Amino acid sequence: MKGWFSMDKIYGVMIVGTGWVSGEHIRAFSMNPYSKVVALVSRSEEKGRTKALECGVPDARVYTTIDEGLKDPDVDIVCICTPNHLHAEQTIKAAKAGKHILIEKPIALNWDDAKAMKAAVDEAGVKTLVGYVLHWNPLFLTAKKLQQQYLGNLYYAETDYFHRVTESYPCYSWTCQKGVGGSSLLAGGCHAVDAMRQFMKSEVVEVTAYTSGCRKDLEFDGTLVMILKFANGAMAKIGSSYDTISPYIFNLHLYGDKGTLLNNKLYSPEEIPGQLDYMEIPVTTPDSGDVTHHPFPQEIDHFIDCIRNDKETEVSLADAMKTQAIVFAADKSAAEGHPVKLPLD
Repeated sequence: MKGWFSMDKIYGVMIVGTGWVSGEHIRAFSMNPYSKVVALVSRSEEKGRTKALECGVPDARVYTTIDEGLKDPDVDIVCICTPNHLHAEQTIKAAKAGKHILIEKPIALNWDDAKAMKAAVDEAGVKTLVGYVLHWNPLFLTAKKLQQQYLGNLYYAETDYFHRVTESYPCYSWTCQKGVGGSSLLAGGCHAVDAMRQFMKSEVVEVTAYTSGCRKDLEFDGTLVMILKFANGAMAKIGSSYDTISPYIFNLHLYGDKGTLLNNKLYSPEEIPGQLDYMEIPVTTPDSGDVTHHPFPQEIDHFIDCIRNDKETEVSLADAMKTQAIVFAADKSAAEGHPVKLPLD
């Protein structure tokens, strides 16, 4: 497509969905000098218009279906911010229309849909970014810089997503439904799976998982724990829970042959002579489920830079498929009561 990767082009963005997270995407795309929100898709034209005004894009066109919006010649990028069960169909439509695509996590609710999405994206040759926004969280960026020197080779790690989603949470009405949200792991705990993959220098070969739950308002068990076995012999544990009676918790615990990182606390006595206890790193941590707390501008800057310079994104659909496979393997293991091998067919 001529001019697709033009360095001076302003890329037109269409936001699909007008819920909570869409506002952060609108603001982030509006902040980037090479993108402009030109359209929104909402089932309600009135709601779409209200969202456009609230987020400072009053001139954005409002469509009531994605099919209408994909006909807009000014749309170069489609940002999918709809409930989870709609991601697959909308991604495939956007790919077939030749649009670059940002897909909020999770990419899909089943493996067949995920594979169909990848096939459509591969055929279209469009850029993709999956919304694992914690890649740009300051703790994660800092930990990546520290890993080689202060942690060394990781032999064990733990990540946790503990978030009591209740009626006060903006996505509560659908995220607790199995056919829409999927599970606590699919809807939110997938962030913990993606976090694990960022730091372990090996692929997962086996997943064993168990679930339990104590809430009656969920259509799935609210708590899941999984054990991961990696090709290089390392191990990991991931927890995901909507049951927890606690403020939001996201743990990143990394254990290496040189040192240990417990969230923002580092212990590496070989590299820090005289260290007697953990030292605290003054850095922002992923300690909130509020989307306004997340680094969306940095995520969008990365996406636009990759489009402009014809580079693969850090969290492309192809990469996110590996995270998704672990999620599906964990849910399968818990449901069937046995370990599940990876990769999936």
